[in-house]
Amino acid sequence: MSAKPFAFPIKVVPGDIDFMGHVNNARYLGWVQDAVLAHWRKLAPAEEVASKAWVALKHEITYRKPAFLEDDVIAETVLESIKGARAFYRTVIQRGEDVLAEVQSAWCCIDAETLRPARIGEEVSRFFFPKDD
Repeated sequence: MSAKPFAFPIKVVPGDIDFMGHVNNARYLGWVQDAVLAHWRKLAPAEEVASKAWVALKHEITYRKPAFLEDDVIAETVLESIKGARAFYRTVIQRGEDVLAEVQSAWCCIDAETLRPARIGEEVSRFFFPKDD
């Protein structure tokens, strides 16, 4: 069961552009990280946001079309599942109807103080996967 999609607007800035005149491929991963962390900060309780951090475990990215300076870009990310300390996201980066990139990513939640993996319990996951009453 996936959570509701979370839309994260992206502003393409001159520093994103590479020698070929479009957004550098590595920048897309930064956008994914920004979208995932914004999703966490928006839905997780404040005490969880303050006490936890996230590290990327894996990204699998498929590039479809280039992005350019001044493009209106949106990263729509969906939390697909949580397993222990791991979270699995699917992110689609779009310009209007054009899909620019699709990313599957895995993340590990860590305790911000000990830097050790921190399990995401049911009490927190329910903020992301609310039960329909």
